[in-house]
Amino acid sequence: MKNRKVATILNRIADLLEMDGVDFRTKAYRRAAHTVEFLSRDIQDVRNEGKLEELPGIGKNLSKKIEEIIDTGSLEYYENLKKEFPVDFEALVAIEGLGPKSIKLLYDELGIKNLEDLEKAAKRHRIRRLKGMGDKKEHQIIENLKFARKTTGRTLLGQILPLAEGIKKELEKSDVSDVEIAGSIRRMQETVGDIDILVVTDKPKQVMDYFTSMDEVGKIIVKGLLKSTIRLKNGVQVDIRVFNEDSFGSALLYFTGSKETNIDMRKIAIRNGLKLNEYGVYMDEKQIAGKTEEEVFRKLGMQYIEPELRENRGEIEAALKGKLPKLVEYNEIMGDLQIHTKWSDGDASIQDMAQKTGKLGYEYIAVTDHTGSLKIAGGMDENGIKRQIKEIDKLNQNLDEIIVLKGVEVNIDSEGRLDVSNELLENMDIVVAALHSGFRQSREKLTGRIVSAMENEHVNIIAHPTGRKIHYRMAYELDLEKIFEVSKETGTFLEVNSQPNRLDLKDINIKRAIEEGCKLVINTDAHNLDQLSYMKLGTSTARRGWAESKDIINTLPLKKLEKLLS
Repeated sequence: MKNRKVATILNRIADLLEMDGVDFRTKAYRRAAHTVEFLSRDIQDVRNEGKLEELPGIGKNLSKKIEEIIDTGSLEYYENLKKEFPVDFEALVAIEGLGPKSIKLLYDELGIKNLEDLEKAAKRHRIRRLKGMGDKKEHQIIENLKFARKTTGRTLLGQILPLAEGIKKELEKSDVSDVEIAGSIRRMQETVGDIDILVVTDKPKQVMDYFTSMDEVGKIIVKGLLKSTIRLKNGVQVDIRVFNEDSFGSALLYFTGSKETNIDMRKIAIRNGLKLNEYGVYMDEKQIAGKTEEEVFRKLGMQYIEPELRENRGEIEAALKGKLPKLVEYNEIMGDLQIHTKWSDGDASIQDMAQKTGKLGYEYIAVTDHTGSLKIAGGMDENGIKRQIKEIDKLNQNLDEIIVLKGVEVNIDSEGRLDVSNELLENMDIVVAALHSGFRQSREKLTGRIVSAMENEHVNIIAHPTGRKIHYRMAYELDLEKIFEVSKETGTFLEVNSQPNRLDLKDINIKRAIEEGCKLVINTDAHNLDQLSYMKLGTSTARRGWAESKDIINTLPLKKLEKLLS
């Protein structure tokens, strides 16, 4: 799908127009970008059907520009706009706190064109002298520069996982008897460097020929009988390695990692008078295990460690003692308690979302559209909420496989107040509360706002609690110990948000929350039908945080969930 590329270019045009002080066209491009980004269909299919101009906010002019992006991968209008401002806009806008207007200010006043210029100016204290900046802003820029550089060169799991699964499916058509994805993808890390594939075959030449001639291949870097490396057309590197059947389990263990876990396991083997490598477990020169991962773990006197746990965070010690958690399974989720529809900023109707989730085997969903004060997300006023309640009640009378719960995602304002009256919240099945602004307040102020929301008897869930956006925005400063304490006291559930750029709470904070006795909920925060599949990402993050089904409230059947909520 080219939706992401089209939306990115449209958003960048809006950024550049904003730098130039243009208003009405900026809004037009932003709206079109939003439409394309949250479209449940491939934008190319819509174009082929001649229906681009039927999409919200897309007229004849924008339709032609979208067609040019689809056909060529770029847009002449965008390239010309970039020439007017000779700055590395992509890099600068990735720094949290820098928007189009501040980038223009830095360019006009200090000649800053790239990250190197920005860093020099900040360290020489030149930025703080500019109007609207100051020493605090300058310090934030320095910190956010460090963060941005740490995240370069890695792709979101949610973007790369479908690619890897597609390659695996394609290779299954070749002369292989087994094929598996390894590396950080198999451990379900939130960001990934490249794709590692392992295969078993007795026809390595044919498999390598097949692999290097796939449609997705942009460049062949290395081609051999036992290992080949390609670069896909989108720039992602893929390595494939061939192993025999008797060594495949050990190879999968080794190339899944993590490096630290592998080192500790080799030490355990040595203590037991054995040798462990990617080809098996050996006693002297004789292989005694290696066909499966389970076999390797058994020979080392350990419980099987699920790939998501292999991060050297205590799983080795737990496996030796037989005390690993029974992780929540991907098929144990019974419902999704944060979903958005056309009533706010979603792309599908309530009925469409209900029917799709019914096919996924869920018992229930909660429609939690945004409320009034969040205008950018099309927030509903209280009359809109009442009208939506009536629609849900009517829809539930005609649904057999799934129940739609009445919910809202309310905004927590700068003082910790909610933007919907308690009288109306009393009528909701689910109330989700979240911060959407004021992220630069102090640690105490931000924590106090969330605590205040949790202390409201109608609030059930705190959404994306730390506000992070991977590769874009760091988590804001919070006293998480206080949050966990109040969560347990008030019975307010903390969300594991499954959006690929959020995964918030993150794995290490999930583990901390569970240890403090908090209950969690895994939600997709879906804005269209396709995003409902993100549940796998949230569940994998929960598993990486050692979560069991008893820790996750939406593993409960509807009747037990309703009892818990009441």
